[in-house]
Amino acid sequence: MTKVSDGAVGADAGRNGGFLRVLIVDDHEVLRTGTRQVLEATGDIVVVGEADDGNAALALIDELDPNVVLIDIRLPDRSGIDVTRQLTLTHPDVRVVILSAYDDDDFVRAALEAGATGYLLKTMARDELVAAVRAAAQGTTVLDPILSPRLAGAHSTWGPSIGPRLTWRERETVALVAEGLSNKAIAARLGVSVRTVEGHLNHVFTKLGVESRTELVRYVLTQGLIPSTPSGDLEP
Repeated sequence: MTKVSDGAVGADAGRNGGFLRVLIVDDHEVLRTGTRQVLEATGDIVVVGEADDGNAALALIDELDPNVVLIDIRLPDRSGIDVTRQLTLTHPDVRVVILSAYDDDDFVRAALEAGATGYLLKTMARDELVAAVRAAAQGTTVLDPILSPRLAGAHSTWGPSIGPRLTWRERETVALVAEGLSNKAIAARLGVSVRTVEGHLNHVFTKLGVESRTELVRYVLTQGLIPSTPSGDLEP
């Protein structure tokens, strides 16, 4: 089943008017309907279509030209991660966000490795879902609030054997970035200036070979490189 939104007559008018265009992919109609209602209640998001399996979603991409694809991880014909991987290759400008009932850490990492811009749970609050979709459209990696702290604490130290050697303050900064904090919020949390935070991140980007916050978050989560607590052998 595929469904092009009536409101997206829209679709071209919506694009010209600056609306954020979303395609919802899930085999549960009630979930699709509820998600559509939540997103379209904002006034700046239009759901341009729906699909109940991966192949149907891929067939709609060129026709509907969505900014964001919200896709379930479990679909009748293929996994949402497979669809994500294909879309990342064929439509790199489309942001794919997994919307799943499963909070398994392995699923989260597999999704990010496949190129997903985020991983959200179907239980998340309405306003958080809307905010996450908007952020994802801008290329920001988004994680369900339940997942971020857990992933941040899931791994121990960054030793020389498992990753580039960062100072403790750099690692602390990276952990806060992974939690979704802005540079200003990180500076307030650490009691330093925004310029200092920017300096730490510039050093981290160079050491890890990444070029953006999105790449950084994806790198540390997929590699399991999240700081825990300082130890005596860490650099100051």
